[in-house]
Amino acid sequence: MYLSVVIPVYNSETTIAPLVSRLHDCLTGMAFEVVLVNDGSADRSESVCRELAIVYDTVEFISLRRNFGEFNAVLCGLNHAQGQFTVIIDDDFQNPPETILTLLKTAEAGQYDVVYSRYTEKKHTWVRNLGSRLVNTLTTYSLGKPSDLYLSSFKLIRREIVDEIIRYRGPYPYIDGLIFRVTRNVGSVLVQHHARAEGQSNYTPRKLISLFLNVFIGYSLWPIRGFTVLGAGLFGLGLLAGFIWLAGWLAGAFSASGWGAVLWAFGTGLGLLLLFLGVLGEYLGKLFMAHSGLSPYVEK
Repeated sequence: MYLSVVIPVYNSETTIAPLVSRLHDCLTGMAFEVVLVNDGSADRSESVCRELAIVYDTVEFISLRRNFGEFNAVLCGLNHAQGQFTVIIDDDFQNPPETILTLLKTAEAGQYDVVYSRYTEKKHTWVRNLGSRLVNTLTTYSLGKPSDLYLSSFKLIRREIVDEIIRYRGPYPYIDGLIFRVTRNVGSVLVQHHARAEGQSNYTPRKLISLFLNVFIGYSLWPIRGFTVLGAGLFGLGLLAGFIWLAGWLAGAFSASGWGAVLWAFGTGLGLLLLFLGVLGEYLGKLFMAHSGLSPYVEK
């Protein structure tokens, strides 16, 4: 098998069949497979996908028992993919299937482990574009990726990297974070980006916030290290301020009273302590969930 195309499917009963048909048109003559993963769709996506798996012998269909999220569905698809290269593409036609060949040619020419797509103009909603920029900025520092590399969902991954990604067994997969834990041999190529063929984006503000927190907490230690440095700095400034006040009091420049300053210091210190405990709680919660035996997805 040369190429696997993994498609996470969510409420796309009207677009998934045309997408699979166009994939077969543009990949004719190539040894390929299409892996459809239904992520708990509320419409007829599951039955449509089952019919596609009957019509096309190149289509494999997996259905998850509930909505686990896009990254979990993608991880499931990667576990079933058999190709030397695997392309991940959404089910909304915003990325034309024909551009898969562009990703393949770029990977082969540059011997890249991963090739991301990039766009001159993204046809997402402003909410998703804003969320993407925030996550992209965060991953530049937390994952050590190049600042000019856009982590798009439409990408190609070489077999060796897929084999490393699917070793992940926790409930919070972030595919790009797993990629950058394995390789830095990453390229990008300019492709077209279209408006959605049907419906609206499934990325709500809640999901974007969840993704941001997952990247912020789950794939780097720099947040807690940053708070540690901040705490050490504040402690040092507190000691310095205490010595200055003591010296001034001994010299008669300051009075011994100052309940307002004491209350301010107490409130600030308590708030900072609660912030530290909150961050620590996030880490402990992630650690607990990762070792609780929860699967990132459950197949039917």
